Amino acid sequence: MQPTGVLEKSAQVTNPLKELLKYGQSMWLDYIRRDLMTTGKLKHMIDEDGLRGMTSNPSIFEKAIAESSLYDDVLKQLVSRDDLDATGKFEQIAIRDIQDAADVLRPVYQETKFRDGYVSLEVSPLLARKTQETIAEARRLWKTVKRDNVMIKVPGTVQGVPAIRQLIGEGININVTLLFAQEMYEQVAEAHIAGLEDLAARGGDVKKIAGVASFFISRIDTLVDSIINDRLKTTTDPQQRSLLESLLGKVAIANGKLTYQRYQRIFRGPRWEALAAKGAQTQRVLWASTSTKNPKYRDVMYVEELIGADTVDTMPPATIDAFRDHGRVRKSLTEDIPGAQKVMENLEKAGISMKEVTDKLTDDGVKLFADAFETLLAAVEKNTQQKGKPA
Repeated sequence: MQPTGVLEKSAQVTNPLKELLKYGQSMWLDYIRRDLMTTGKLKHMIDEDGLRGMTSNPSIFEKAIAESSLYDDVLKQLVSRDDLDATGKFEQIAIRDIQDAADVLRPVYQETKFRDGYVSLEVSPLLARKTQETIAEARRLWKTVKRDNVMIKVPGTVQGVPAIRQLIGEGININVTLLFAQEMYEQVAEAHIAGLEDLAARGGDVKKIAGVASFFISRIDTLVDSIINDRLKTTTDPQQRSLLESLLGKVAIANGKLTYQRYQRIFRGPRWEALAAKGAQTQRVLWASTSTKNPKYRDVMYVEELIGADTVDTMPPATIDAFRDHGRVRKSLTEDIPGAQKVMENLEKAGISMKEVTDKLTDDGVKLFADAFETLLAAVEKNTQQKGKPA
């Protein structure tokens, strides 16, 4: 089995996925499975689609393990490993995939001078609210994987921010995940810069340190639209109804555009220029959760409307297929910034608090990732036990 349709279509004369590179955006794959590396599919996507990196999460690994026989070899070996708990067994599976994917992507890493070619591996979501435990886990994973072109995923929680600074300062590449709020983005961008300054002050080489700030897009519209639709059921005032309807499917993209404006402000000026003179890279904004959940919306809108320089878009296989087939590329991320600001102002006028929305999304995201991790560990144990039964 392979990710649905990822490689079913031959490359077009002009592949929209490759066109993204002309606008300074890197496309990463939000998926990992063993056969991507062993069959050459990952290499094919690098060559034909301009793929520049990969991300993983517990749900992705759980599906790969539970829905295929690709991991039978390592699962059989784990049957007798009484020294490993479920997390340890999972890491035996995951780290092999991460290392192999990193090796396939290494030429991209070298060609882009350490800007791209990364694979992300997540710190246990159970540690999302624990600073010191997150730092220790990230260090351990970094040392275990032993690949320069790996990013360790740390959640963008209040407790995650000091961990991000500490780890960047130790020379570890960090993918800050689970971001929704512009204000929290500023905190993690500051942590990235401060971490680079700490590293430089200790005589470390900042050139090879890369980081991304992963902003979850579609989840914002899913929640805001549900609030709006609930209110539309009870609102009779025509002006209020019109205001609410004008916001449907608009908030996530507006929030992304305004976040990018903050990125452009943060990574300029004397403080940043001092680091850039030493070869430091900006912490790029990464658009995650880019699949369209609402069938009324264009299936590639969260890609098409957020294209801009120094950004990453990580897409699941179905979104990659859709964009390859009918994606339209333009410099959209800096279009109509006043319109994006107006959307956020109208949201407030409608009585919907963006802070409450993003706080809820963060809390829900931490829980969803933790639940997914528990499901993953259960799948590892179940499949290990099955492989240990006599044929």
